[in-house]
Amino acid sequence: MLYLIKTLIAALIIVAVGEVSRRSSVLAAFLLALPIVSITALVWIYIDSKDKVKIADISYETFWYVIPTLPMFVLLSWMLRNDYNFYIALFICCVLTAGLFAVTQFILTKF
Repeated sequence: MLYLIKTLIAALIIVAVGEVSRRSSVLAAFLLALPIVSITALVWIYIDSKDKVKIADISYETFWYVIPTLPMFVLLSWMLRNDYNFYIALFICCVLTAGLFAVTQFILTKF
């Protein structure tokens, strides 16, 4: 039952952002920028485990993995404004982000 509730909440968040985007791109971007999924996931993990150290570790590691996603948004915006195909632009941005994740992981394992 809890799994179903988690799935419904995630789906509601996605639908809400989609609906809001029809009215305001700024508000939709704001909602997307909020760490709603992260916060929801942290709450579920805490409810399941009651392990504050685990939450602290995930929160810290999430910070480092947010950084490599930021260039994707800038590049996607630039590509779409320069008439690139949406799916090609999205694919290129995903490849870039995966590469930046790999670099981030490499750097984090060194320090």
